[in-house]
Amino acid sequence: MNNKVDVVILGGGLAGLSLSIQLKRMDPALHVVVIERQQHPVREAAFKVGESTVEIAAHYFGHVLGLREHLDGEQIRKFGFRFFFSDGVEAIDRCSELGVSKLLPMTSWQLDRGRFENFLGDRARELGVVFLDGATVKHMDPASDDGLHAVEFEHEGIATRLEARWLVDAAGRASLLKRKFALAEDNPHDVNAAWWRVDGIVDPNLWSRDNDWLLRCTPPDRWRSTNHLCGRGYWAWMIPLASGAHSIGIVADGATHPLEKLKTHELATAWLREHQPALAKLLDDPRHALQDFRFLRHFSHGCRQVFSGDRWAITGEAGLFLDPFYSPGSDFIAIGNTYICDLIRRDRANQPFAPYAGIYQQLIDSFFTNTMTLYRGQYALFGDARVMPLKVIWDYTYYWSLLAPLFTGDRIADIAMLGKLRPTLDRATSLNIAMQALLRTWGERNGTPSPPQDGRLLDQYLIPWFHELNRALTDPPLDDAAFQERINANVALMERLALQLLVEARKDHPDIDDFGLAAMLADVAPGEPLLQSPWVD
Repeated sequence: MNNKVDVVILGGGLAGLSLSIQLKRMDPALHVVVIERQQHPVREAAFKVGESTVEIAAHYFGHVLGLREHLDGEQIRKFGFRFFFSDGVEAIDRCSELGVSKLLPMTSWQLDRGRFENFLGDRARELGVVFLDGATVKHMDPASDDGLHAVEFEHEGIATRLEARWLVDAAGRASLLKRKFALAEDNPHDVNAAWWRVDGIVDPNLWSRDNDWLLRCTPPDRWRSTNHLCGRGYWAWMIPLASGAHSIGIVADGATHPLEKLKTHELATAWLREHQPALAKLLDDPRHALQDFRFLRHFSHGCRQVFSGDRWAITGEAGLFLDPFYSPGSDFIAIGNTYICDLIRRDRANQPFAPYAGIYQQLIDSFFTNTMTLYRGQYALFGDARVMPLKVIWDYTYYWSLLAPLFTGDRIADIAMLGKLRPTLDRATSLNIAMQALLRTWGERNGTPSPPQDGRLLDQYLIPWFHELNRALTDPPLDDAAFQERINANVALMERLALQLLVEARKDHPDIDDFGLAAMLADVAPGEPLLQSPWVD
């Protein structure tokens, strides 16, 4: 190995290995070194969380990195998100269920992170990446101006010093560059998590013997969904893993459900018996032996800078992390890595790149801030079976209308197009901020209703415009005019949906604060209602 290389990546997890593969696919001549503390191969199943992917990450792993064959053959195709409003209820088949009855067009996967990262390491080496697992970084000296970055590490008992033109921190919560430059940025989203893995698939269909309930999903494989069991101030997840295990987790607002009640397996199990007894009963089966247990306090964090004109960058959890409710972690890896690749590409072509580091910083900050509105201050309404399904529809619509098509349409780094779309994107941002405030207030005014025992399925598959938003993400890239027209049409759809949700909120609470939505939507023709019964019963 040469001691002077093009790119050194600190950390060979999901973010770092994905970046190395993306760089080598972009420019096979790049000399890329990945330094990873963990010895490979890592264990399957009980390795890392972050197992559920959504549309941006699915496009990134499957298309941008070219890993579709592995994902289809060695991971589990996801059956969408699924939500049960079931706090304290054992008869979950009598609770409101939100999800799809059939697969939507855009494919996504549940990832066994150990299996996937082992595969990524092998793939990176096949492409010529120098992947040094079982290596420990001892010192780094980031350069400024046009100097080379220096990294000192130990691998197999040998101390080595590397110099690199680009230095990337993908070291997860070790956050090497963030600590070096004091870039940590806390936020008031006070939410904690506890999680564990168990042997075997934990099958939600065991919750019922009602044949109609079992067969309203085609085929009846709810187990492949990212299942959310929701209550006031929390949600619990169930995610299947291809190695034959199941990931279980609890994510809770710290003020409502303190971490001290969740931070051991015994405590978490007792908590489940109170709040999600049906899941606790499934987990009592001795075939679901415990594999591991972890918890994390106040997991959400920001970073003041992740891209620099001095040729360093930060990606993955080393920089930013939002909230796992809609599984955005891998999305932000995809976006961040794409910006890093573009900066390195420009540098390799002797083009000015430092101004783009500033532009991409502004963009990822705005994506982070706007996406955070979906989570911050919203956990109190998670158990509201009236408002929460409508919030989920709004949140999906916002994501599939803007950020997801920007990425799947290869426009996430298209500065000219983003400039043309600026008024439309600003309009959508304002709508979302006001809508999140309305939803939060609506839930507060409703109080803490008991989960309805109505047994209804709120089937997203049967909403034509919703289905089409998802399908459009599978289209090949459009020309400029067509892409701009699509985003404008998506935001017009958001306006109609916002108007209907405002009407519904006023049905429940005529004097509710509309947070400026009525004025924003004054010129919007409502048209045919976008949501019909049973969504708005």
